[in-house]
Amino acid sequence: MTVRRLCAVVLAIEVVVIGLAVPVAVQIVQIPPAVAGAVWGGLAAAALVLAALQRFRWAYYAGWALQAAFVATGFLVPGLALMGVVFFGLWVWAVVLGRRTDAMQAQRERAAAEGGA
Repeated sequence: MTVRRLCAVVLAIEVVVIGLAVPVAVQIVQIPPAVAGAVWGGLAAAALVLAALQRFRWAYYAGWALQAAFVATGFLVPGLALMGVVFFGLWVWAVVLGRRTDAMQAQRERAAAEGGA
């Protein structure tokens, strides 16, 4: 459960950063506004939807795909490659830390059930 909450937080923050990538792509790299809006606007919208739907297993896996897509946009705007890698790292951190926390919580609950019985 903690994994999904942490992943949702990463995605929610990522929405803002991806959304701010549109003017960067247009002003600095001269990508046409329609293309920038479609690419990064689409990624931001997908991140927002996935953040809200992390309770479903498929949304968790789709989050991995979104991270890969954000890193891949670094080929269009090299400055965003670093941001993509940072958020990919945050995603991995959320998964690892969330799993550890969930495992510790389950262990505590088992110990309480055994001690209380």
